[in-house]
Amino acid sequence: MNVLGLSFDYHDSSAALVKEGVLVAAASEERFSRIKHDSGLPKLAVEFALNKGGITMDEVDWVVFYEKPFVKFERLLLTGLATFPRSAGVFRESMQRWISDKLWVKSHMARKLGVPKKKLLFADHHMSHAAAGFFTSPYKESAILTVDGAGEWTTATMGIGRGNKIELLKEMRFPHSLGLLYSAFTAYCGFEINEGEYKLMGMHPYGTPRYTDKIKELICVGEDGSLWHDMRYFSYHFSRNDTLSSAFEEHFGRPRRDPKDSDKSLDPYYCDMAASIQAVTEEILLKMLHHLHEVSGGMKSVCLSGGVALNSVANYKLMRDGPFEEVYIHPAPGDDGGAAGAAYWAYNHVFDQPRGPALDHAFLGSEYSSEQIEKFLRENDIPYEHIADDGEFYQFVAKSLEEGQVCGWFRGRFEWGPRALGARSIIADPRRAEMKEKLNETIKFRESFRPFAPSVLEERANEFFEIPDAEKHFPARFMLYVAPVREEKRDVLPAITHEDGSGRLQTVFKDTNPAYHQMIEAFGNLTGVPVVMNTSFNLKGEPIVESPAHAFNTFSLSGMDLLLLHNFIIRADAKKKIAETKFHLRHEGDSVLQMIS
Repeated sequence: MNVLGLSFDYHDSSAALVKEGVLVAAASEERFSRIKHDSGLPKLAVEFALNKGGITMDEVDWVVFYEKPFVKFERLLLTGLATFPRSAGVFRESMQRWISDKLWVKSHMARKLGVPKKKLLFADHHMSHAAAGFFTSPYKESAILTVDGAGEWTTATMGIGRGNKIELLKEMRFPHSLGLLYSAFTAYCGFEINEGEYKLMGMHPYGTPRYTDKIKELICVGEDGSLWHDMRYFSYHFSRNDTLSSAFEEHFGRPRRDPKDSDKSLDPYYCDMAASIQAVTEEILLKMLHHLHEVSGGMKSVCLSGGVALNSVANYKLMRDGPFEEVYIHPAPGDDGGAAGAAYWAYNHVFDQPRGPALDHAFLGSEYSSEQIEKFLRENDIPYEHIADDGEFYQFVAKSLEEGQVCGWFRGRFEWGPRALGARSIIADPRRAEMKEKLNETIKFRESFRPFAPSVLEERANEFFEIPDAEKHFPARFMLYVAPVREEKRDVLPAITHEDGSGRLQTVFKDTNPAYHQMIEAFGNLTGVPVVMNTSFNLKGEPIVESPAHAFNTFSLSGMDLLLLHNFIIRADAKKKIAETKFHLRHEGDSVLQMIS
């Protein structure tokens, strides 16, 4: 059975193909379209997934959308009426969009994808999250917690997965939402909602959680982690543009609105506010987990999903301080991962098919062969070197890093989810403190306080980070834990050690990413430190690169020293040679890449 899952019409549109119980391909549309957070129907991602699966659309048995549009429409309709006339603007705008477009999603999918309507199914939003977490986990049975901004009505669920079935036992409903609460403070601190939550999380170690009590005056939290908002302080349920009401501003003071300031400043007040909402979030999540542990009858394992599961600072503490022995998080726990969850829900839960293997890696995107890469380099007259022997090549990369060079690393299938995990990464020497500033200012062009991640050999992770039994922690494979750097290693790893002594580590396994593992091993043999500094291969505001053309374009516009396309080496002076050249990535005849200048 072939099941295609789709997520679109909000943000991070994606497609995922489950073939005989195996997730064979999954990708966000933005990687191909080059539109950050692309929300359109993911035609390019669908085309990729089908090609990777070796099938046509006619051979797809079911196409599954990740949520139920009519239920979501009901929520928007009733919320708009309940808050009228304050909601007049957003109500008019949303009704126009829904009546002209979104209500007809079934017809749009059938027409644009060329699939009969009888093959279309619709999953509940939070069931998609739950299925993405549980059905890709290694557990035969597990408790399940999903937490995000909002699905249709639901903002969080508690459930249990057994075999190929999921039962959702409890839910929390809009407008009361932990995800929306965190986003409100993202906006308050001057960052963009659905984009700036990472920045808020990265800023929190610079502050002190001195405003937790003041935040709690806006909400009521039950012992089970259930949440109630005093809606006088919020406007996201009726406003087009504002998340915060005037009462919120009176309670906390004026929000930070200057984009330049929010990008660069570590104002102590906003740092304290970031630390406070992070602490409140962790407290609520821990209460949820303790209650879920009781409800599940003391199950050993839990699967976390939903956008809040991207809070890797909280995830580590939930693993360390929570009641469950084991934690699993899908590599794409947000709405993009809903595409995979929708497909698994249909395959396992609806059609009662047996479980497939656990997802122990995230390399589910497209890839390019050495022949394709060499053809690209030759056709565009890009000077390159090639080291055919892998061992010799890894030694070259290790030596280049040790000498202080910053490298773009492009190899294999790109990663599913928002994290770069050694397929489309920018890498550097974590022992050099200056690398943090260099990467932020001359390569990533982003905020100075943003941390960088360490990629560490799984078998040596506990030497450098407080993560015993690293091999059993699936979230660490996907860079979903922020763990303390061991105190004696912080001076050894200054470039990846954050303000509070932590690092958002990625454990690298030899069996799932052998090339990246061997390169880090070579660097470890050379320096005694089997860790490299890793950040996503993109510039600020752009999607992570997908193709050699994207990689060279990003390399040309940044301060990187080397571009490593498989075993091909492009040096920085190649940028000067072809500075006036135009590069085009062709996809079925359509040019989608910009000029390099």
